[in-house]
Amino acid sequence: MAGVVGELHSDDRITAFGLFAEAYTGLVARFSAQLAEHQLSLVEFEVLIRLARSPDHRLRMTELAGQVALTTSGITRVVDRLERDQLVRRQACPSDRRGSWAVLTGAGMNRLAAALPGHLALLERHFTGRFQSDELDLIVTRLRDIRDEVHPDARPPGPAEADPGRRNSSRRRDHRAAIRRS
Repeated sequence: MAGVVGELHSDDRITAFGLFAEAYTGLVARFSAQLAEHQLSLVEFEVLIRLARSPDHRLRMTELAGQVALTTSGITRVVDRLERDQLVRRQACPSDRRGSWAVLTGAGMNRLAAALPGHLALLERHFTGRFQSDELDLIVTRLRDIRDEVHPDARPPGPAEADPGRRNSSRRRDHRAAIRRS
């Protein structure tokens, strides 16, 4: 029995996931500290970036909750805070009186624009900059596959499914190449 347990606990799959979890935890700590400089929590940033990447800079509250992995009451509290700071506003849904949209405001876009350069620099330094373009594309594809299987509510709806970030992939490659040359 001890031999079987010894073989199981040293399985490379456990190591791979453990390293992924440790890397994620470390990245979250760095991102949180940088975002705090802009008076944003990580979940508030996530809400703002999801809205910025959505058509008309808005999402139904239920879709937003699914994308950021919060309950409906959890997303309500986050949007309440963002609305109090005038970074987001609610808009009634004309087709469903019970539903509402969370809409990014100009102030929310400005706060996001102020936070993004530092956030992108951290991403580049500690995550994306460690991969060649083809490796990063593969990682994004695999992470999207995993996300879609284990958390389908996080999937963007309809036309937003075409990831707006992919349109910028050649610009990111050029930026990474410039960083490596310097």
